[in-house]
Amino acid sequence: MDRGTHASGAFRVRGNAGRTLLLATLAFFGGFAGVSVFGPLVPRFTQLMHLDPVQAGLLAAIANLTGSLLRIPFGAWADAAGGKRPFLVLLGLSWLGIAGITAVMGLAYPAHLDGLYPVLLLLGLFAGAGIATFSVGIAQVSYWYPRERQGGPLGTYAGLGNAAPGLFAGVLPVMLLAWGAVPTYAAWMAFLAAIAAVYAAGAHDAPSFQLRAQGRPVTAQAVAAWGQDLLPAGSARDGLATAAHNPATWVLVVLYFTSFGGFLALTAWLPTFWHAGYHVSLAAGGMLTLLFSLLTSLVRVPGGLMADRFSIRYALVVNLLVIAAGATLLATASTLPAAVAGEVLMALGMGLQNAVIFKLVPRYVPSAVGGASGWIGGLGAFGGFVIPPVMGLVAQAGPGGYAHSFAVFWILAAIDLAAVAWLTRTHAAAGRAARDPAGVPT
Repeated sequence: MDRGTHASGAFRVRGNAGRTLLLATLAFFGGFAGVSVFGPLVPRFTQLMHLDPVQAGLLAAIANLTGSLLRIPFGAWADAAGGKRPFLVLLGLSWLGIAGITAVMGLAYPAHLDGLYPVLLLLGLFAGAGIATFSVGIAQVSYWYPRERQGGPLGTYAGLGNAAPGLFAGVLPVMLLAWGAVPTYAAWMAFLAAIAAVYAAGAHDAPSFQLRAQGRPVTAQAVAAWGQDLLPAGSARDGLATAAHNPATWVLVVLYFTSFGGFLALTAWLPTFWHAGYHVSLAAGGMLTLLFSLLTSLVRVPGGLMADRFSIRYALVVNLLVIAAGATLLATASTLPAAVAGEVLMALGMGLQNAVIFKLVPRYVPSAVGGASGWIGGLGAFGGFVIPPVMGLVAQAGPGGYAHSFAVFWILAAIDLAAVAWLTRTHAAAGRAARDPAGVPT
């Protein structure tokens, strides 16, 4: 427990930055697994409920929809109330969704699912609430660390948490085959409940929120002893409004649309691409997709650390060029190994870019980290819904089929490079003023 002294008397702050990072990462890992809530069973549901491709696609994507939309208000709520309450509400909603799915599996699977498609969609919406913990945790971790040391912690938080969908997509089919649907989802219920309990018992909000709860004045000087040098805007509406009035927020939305939205999009698109484009088995296509998902997620950890040491404005450009190079390989490769190399390049570029973008949030939107994280995380994640249909249109219209669908990322990279140029030019003075003690420019 850390202690400090204020002019009006002694007070204490519970928790510390390291423990907050650990527990927030654990809670995000549990919530973000909701991306895979229906994935392994979608083909089976399609057969049992006679779903058309649009219905099947909606069932697979429904959790992502909720997880994207809820990032905006819950990220802003973290500015107003700290991260703990928003985290627990989202994990609770996700647990209700998993519990409902478990009940449906027990009562109706596999022979009596007719008519239950809307019920599954509703439960998927609940299960997806855990995905929205991302923006809450970004704010919670950011408020515990000084700005010049946020890259590593934020990269660790996002990288390890983002590994959940890939791991669950690999583990769930094995569990379903060995245990059956009800025990598998019941185990998921227990797993999520245990994570929520551990987080509830050990996590604490940043010092400014604790001082406010004690009725004490909240000033930069009062919280500096615990490493906090960012003070929130004060309310959910203020957080969203403050972030929305800062043009840098929308530039970061555009960048995140490509990197994280692209990550979600390719996680959904790659199995079809590998099967249709290279005639690999569905299992092999799934493993190649798992490679992409895990690599994109885990590279955020070193990416965050590098963001503390290198010029971010150059990193943004390099990452976009890596994404474009990977897309070029995938679009033009004549062999499977060359195409896999393109996938790896895109994973590296997207993962590193995701780490860099949230390093920029506290620097360019320091008074509304949660609100900005909500806009960026929520609207950026919509790329996961927009990009795959556009890639499908390109694949259908062009002579190159599925391979040429990756040309979409050339256009996105070009737009993002223009956005980076604007951000660098417009905020050059602010970047010079915000140099960290080591002299690393923003």
